[in-house]
Amino acid sequence: MTVPMFRLMPCIKMEGNIAEAGTHEVIDEVPEALFVNGRHAMTAMMSPAGLEDFVTGYLFTEQIIKGADEIESIRIETNRISVITKNLFKVLGPKKTILSGCGGAASFIDTEKLPRITSDLSFAPDLIRAITKEVLESELHMITGGIHVVGLASKNGIITRSEDIGRHNALDRVIGHGLRNKIDLSKTFVICSGRVSSEMVRKCLVADIPVIVSRGATTTLAVTIAAQTGVCIVGFIRSTKMNIYSHPERIQGAPSLPQ
Repeated sequence: MTVPMFRLMPCIKMEGNIAEAGTHEVIDEVPEALFVNGRHAMTAMMSPAGLEDFVTGYLFTEQIIKGADEIESIRIETNRISVITKNLFKVLGPKKTILSGCGGAASFIDTEKLPRITSDLSFAPDLIRAITKEVLESELHMITGGIHVVGLASKNGIITRSEDIGRHNALDRVIGHGLRNKIDLSKTFVICSGRVSSEMVRKCLVADIPVIVSRGATTTLAVTIAAQTGVCIVGFIRSTKMNIYSHPERIQGAPSLPQ
């Protein structure tokens, strides 16, 4: 069953000084409380779709589980997701991540404790441009103007894509989809419609994804972490243009960064 992602909401539409009553498609935002083995893990404000993939990706990127096979069951109810893991005594550690611009408990990232990307995988710029264009052509965004899009792709094309009010939630969904379908994430790259944050880089590091591509900007902290850990960040990808901020060797034909 397809979960509706937006609702028609009444509004006043104005053009110049002329006003009239109407409606507009407004994206849904709902609270989803996550419980792991009976204990509350967090509550996220998100779009109400793809929750199994989201839970799998979130628990993995927060390093609560090491793989999808550690999940025994996922039960989805209204505004509540209950997960049972094979280790019923799994202890949930405190949050240790930076949630850039998205709220939540946070602490500073110690880059020395983060994973490193060790693969020498690289992608052709034309492939990245073509797949990015395809992933980001979102009918839902055109209708509502209020959604982020994140895709997961390989040299063979798009693997999956997710739409959510939060790009971190959408990223967890595509990672979760990859885990649940036994995709080798070290041979993939991520495409996103919004800013590349430090938290998105951290999630990709945990998942061993070597390249993050965005239609938008990035942050200085994201670039610093990416440069130290092997992640390539590509921003402002438009038509034939792109900015490569870290590890340009992962984009075929790109020169080294200036010192």
